[in-house]
Amino acid sequence: MRNFMVFDIGGSSTKWSVITEEGEFKESNKFACPSNADEFFGKLIEITEGMKNKHDVSGIAISAPGAVDSNIGVIEGVSAIPYIHGPNFKEILKKSTSLDTEIENDANCAALGECWLGAGKESNDLAFVVCGSGIGGAIVKDKKIHVGVHKHGGEFGYCAASYSLDGEPKFISWSKAGSTAALARKVAKLKGLEENSLDGVKVFELCSEGDEVSIKEVNKYYFTMAAGIYNIQYTYDPEVIILGGAISEREGYVDEINKRIDIMMNNGLEGTIKPVLKTCKYGNDANKLGALYNYLQREKQ
Repeated sequence: MRNFMVFDIGGSSTKWSVITEEGEFKESNKFACPSNADEFFGKLIEITEGMKNKHDVSGIAISAPGAVDSNIGVIEGVSAIPYIHGPNFKEILKKSTSLDTEIENDANCAALGECWLGAGKESNDLAFVVCGSGIGGAIVKDKKIHVGVHKHGGEFGYCAASYSLDGEPKFISWSKAGSTAALARKVAKLKGLEENSLDGVKVFELCSEGDEVSIKEVNKYYFTMAAGIYNIQYTYDPEVIILGGAISEREGYVDEINKRIDIMMNNGLEGTIKPVLKTCKYGNDANKLGALYNYLQREKQ
């Protein structure tokens, strides 16, 4: 059985694991992201060489933020780590380690990980929605990522969620209207607090304690999530929609969204197919599993 070196690049740290081709984790750790590209790639190479000697790894799989061109091995766009955008990961790591490298966007990797071994294991077609400081996601068709013409397939956060035509027209994206960060800012504003004084966790705590402002805004939040998920169902018609992000692990989260979907479907919407919702099984490890699954898929092409 082959072993693979898998990296999950995050905003402040890069997590890594040695994983078998069947998805078994053999060793894991992480390192703080350095201040420049030379140190960063040096760290990737150092760890890979060490694991080559210890576990005889056969290739490198990477999950990364940003608009990843998987064919070339370059990360486009912007993220919290500026120096990862531009360098060719495939060329650099091949030259230094002699191993082939495959790289994919982190949300796409999470979706693939859940499709391979997690909540979507029994499904060929699924949608993955990441709920956090913004709304992200991915579309999986026949167990492969649907990237789209502009590499924006599954970027649900850009979808229009609300608008106002009073005065100057104003339109608001799902990320700005329905993320936990947006929820926290709205509650803070309504309560006369500093804009960044609350986070999603605190707002849900206030809601549980009976705070009227939080109760009202959390209800709106759930309806915004329900509307977005309902729209995905009738745009793509997946077998299942999987929810990721820390907030999705909250007890009763899926139940609350399902309640709002029921209300919507019973009060004017014509659709009769209710989305099947599940939460992410592997959490943060889904990124690494999906990065490996992406490697194994591309290896067969």
